[in-house]
Amino acid sequence: MPDSLTLDSHYAPKNLRDRIAFGFIRVLRLCADLFFSKRYGHRAIVLETVAALPGMVGGTLQHLRSLRRMKTDSGWIHTLLDEAENERQHLLTFMHIAKPTWFEKLLVRIVQVVFYMVYFLLYLISPRTAHRVVGYLEEEAVHSYSQYLAGVEDGTYANVSAPDIAITYWKLAPDARLREVIIAVRADECLHRDVNHDFANELDRALH
Repeated sequence: MPDSLTLDSHYAPKNLRDRIAFGFIRVLRLCADLFFSKRYGHRAIVLETVAALPGMVGGTLQHLRSLRRMKTDSGWIHTLLDEAENERQHLLTFMHIAKPTWFEKLLVRIVQVVFYMVYFLLYLISPRTAHRVVGYLEEEAVHSYSQYLAGVEDGTYANVSAPDIAITYWKLAPDARLREVIIAVRADECLHRDVNHDFANELDRALH
């Protein structure tokens, strides 16, 4: 597996499925840029609401697959469910940092329903493409958090105190600030990126 702390890692699309996955995420990135601009705290809330769905979908469908085949899942289920829980913690953390407006809360509900249904169907049709989508989604997450961190470090965004939930979850110092939270979240996203690209590669190898 690639180094989970390699920030600029990018999986170059190798086939049509990869290009579709990459294009889909680029469209989502464009929408996020247009809607949120530089409001990275609010952007993180919507991002993490979406990012927490694939792990739960994949974990559920891998669980059912393991039951049908009466075979082990090779650790995929726990990995995917842990990913979903980790992303949920990201969301709960940023809820303390950026207070979403009523419109953003409505947007979260709409995006969540639409993305869940689309991703569920995609995973049923092509799990390897679904994991590639998440790999590219996490690449964008790493990029966004790097920009957010740069803004905190240059004073564009206030380096507020880390919320208690973040200090407890990541075992940060009691006086930790937003900078340390972003670094911890970004490291998580690097790991999710690498794991999902690896899962997609493993499924590709299984078909050849």
